[in-house]
Amino acid sequence: MNTRTSPPVFVTQPSLPPLEEFLPYLQAIWDSKTLTNGGPMHQQLEKALCEYLGVDHIALFCNGTIALLTALQALDIQGEVITTPYSFVATSHSLLWNRLTPVFVDVDPATFNLDPARIEAAITEHTTAILPVHCYGIPCDTTAIQAIAQRHGLKVIYDAAHAFGVEDTGGSILRHGDLSVLSFHATKVFNTFEGGAIVCHDATTKQRIDRLKNFGFIDETTVAAAGINGKMSEVNAAFGLLQLKHVDQAIEARRQCFELYRSGLADIPGIRPGIDGGIAKANHAYFPILVEPPYPLSRDELHARLRAHGIHARRYFYPLISDFPMYRDAATGQWPHAAHLSKHVLCLPIFPTLSNSVIDTIIALINGSTNATDSGKRRAGDGGAVD
Repeated sequence: MNTRTSPPVFVTQPSLPPLEEFLPYLQAIWDSKTLTNGGPMHQQLEKALCEYLGVDHIALFCNGTIALLTALQALDIQGEVITTPYSFVATSHSLLWNRLTPVFVDVDPATFNLDPARIEAAITEHTTAILPVHCYGIPCDTTAIQAIAQRHGLKVIYDAAHAFGVEDTGGSILRHGDLSVLSFHATKVFNTFEGGAIVCHDATTKQRIDRLKNFGFIDETTVAAAGINGKMSEVNAAFGLLQLKHVDQAIEARRQCFELYRSGLADIPGIRPGIDGGIAKANHAYFPILVEPPYPLSRDELHARLRAHGIHARRYFYPLISDFPMYRDAATGQWPHAAHLSKHVLCLPIFPTLSNSVIDTIIALINGSTNATDSGKRRAGDGGAVD
């Protein structure tokens, strides 16, 4: 049986509400004639996100990368910053753009996150901060990282691009560290087309962040810092307000996909699904698998096999950040766990409208079956999914 899907299935697909629901928001923007500069939609979204996420203060940005750049500026980070080589390049690019030196530390192979046991050995007199990543939405060991930071007088900025809505037993994962940075890119669980945010703990820090994202202006004639233009537009903010109405439904659909994958892949030797255990509330942003012996194909061979059938899984993250040319001079250490993950992890397609039948096909292809099943049924509202 030909198991090629048509059209192709990509690793993710933007979650979009019904277009007609967006039109009243656009009409309100047209009526107000306010397109940016902290207009009513922007203010409403900040308030709504604080309530939804359970945080005190949030500053919206045009994207997550500019938010990361600004977070480092807001805390006046200098010198060396300890971070992970196993992330998207925006994490460490934000350091280079701020003329900071990334110091890479290996990850915990069970969680994919920065390993606290290895952080202290990397601290020098030039270290001023730690930049961990909640990889795939799996929380870092925030307790251990905070203890290290306190012992050494370091700031902690979490790259929480994957962690929208994630909670540990104490509440929002975003409450940890000095700052947490979110991405609202189109591929994320919650998106505003493009967008991002910084979560902080007090009004004074938020005021500094808001000034930095608006060129450093305090008032019409006073510029207090060399800021940047990082403001979110009213159209993006309006879309975010609408998305919030649908995000719980989207996360639940992702959870169903996650559970189908986990049960379907559980007994395939050499295929090890990524964890979400120990998370009080997960967002199911990604479904990573490790492809290891005795599975008969390498990760890259499985990646090619899926692609031949129209399934565009992603080797995420490959290569390691430390392998890119601009980091090789600084990347003098060894990261065996991160290197292993980079060579063996494959992220499978997961998004709210992914149909059961496509998931069945992917599982069958991984299982080596030549008779991928079409028996899976679409969930209600699976418009746009492929069989």
